[in-house]
Amino acid sequence: MFVRTMDSEGRIVDDADGHDVRPPDGGWLWIDIRIEARPEDAVDLSARLGLDALAVRDAIEDHDLPKVDDFGDHLLMIVHGLRTDDVATYEIDCFLTAGRQVITIHQGRSPSIDALWAVAPSHPEILEGTPGELVARLADVATRRFLGVLDAFDDRIDDLVAAALEADPALIGEVTAVRADLREVRRVIQPQREVFDALRTTSSPLIGEGGRRRFADAFDVAARISAGVETARGALAETIDAYRGAEAREATEVGRVLTVYAAIMLPLTVIGGFFGMNFPGMPGTDSDRGWIWVTVLMGLVTVGSLLVFIRVGWIRPASRHGLGRGLMDAARRPVTLAGALFVRSSGARRPPRP
Repeated sequence: MFVRTMDSEGRIVDDADGHDVRPPDGGWLWIDIRIEARPEDAVDLSARLGLDALAVRDAIEDHDLPKVDDFGDHLLMIVHGLRTDDVATYEIDCFLTAGRQVITIHQGRSPSIDALWAVAPSHPEILEGTPGELVARLADVATRRFLGVLDAFDDRIDDLVAAALEADPALIGEVTAVRADLREVRRVIQPQREVFDALRTTSSPLIGEGGRRRFADAFDVAARISAGVETARGALAETIDAYRGAEAREATEVGRVLTVYAAIMLPLTVIGGFFGMNFPGMPGTDSDRGWIWVTVLMGLVTVGSLLVFIRVGWIRPASRHGLGRGLMDAARRPVTLAGALFVRSSGARRPPRP
């Protein structure tokens, strides 16, 4: 288990456990816990911090969808973020206490938390405001990472449509991979949007007015992502329809090719059958070069038929494109801190710490 503690001034607190540290006057304390192997350690630590034991155990040991629980003197918010190595989500359990403490618990590394932790000492404006505003900033940063999935989809959809119009057989596997990525995002973004909707209208003093305003921004981002995912799913359905139409067209092309072969072979069969009759007095049967003239005639008929079919467009080459990346680029996009850096209060920003 890895524990780190930061106060509202952006200073790293020496006591990593955080349970013996008091928040600075007018400030708060952020305790981040990364679970590596023994969840019971985090349960013991959180119990010392005065949290609901059952809520802590459920939050750590169960994989929950985004939700919010208000216990009066502390509040639990569960959100999901996007990993860096795949289009997969991870859980962040965030406790907000009446003692002005923010406790985040997660399995493995969290790109969103690491990004905030890295820039907070040099950009203290991220830490301005109440603990509720910090929780809202974290929720906003974690949610904005899902915008990368939509950006990656926008980068790929033109290739998918082009492949669909060419009836590329590899398209089915690619669309399946993209659908799985979108389904993973859709599974968490809709309940996450409902969580932000509840927190932007909550009357809990733990969130405060500033936190509610920031959760309203996070709700807008989640709503945009949810709408974008539904639009992307509709675009994939249209792409599949285009693929089926192109596949039917390709089947028609196959029938056309077979028709071309039949149309070429028909006159050749007639010529061969005509000169193959064993009647005396047939033209050329008495000449040693008769078979040459018949062969030349059949060749001319073949070439002439091919030229006619090419001229009318019945014969043309086809092309193929290989695909298969899915939406992996979304997971590699950097964490966006624009929403977290924006300060809504009327006060001026504090200058960066030297």
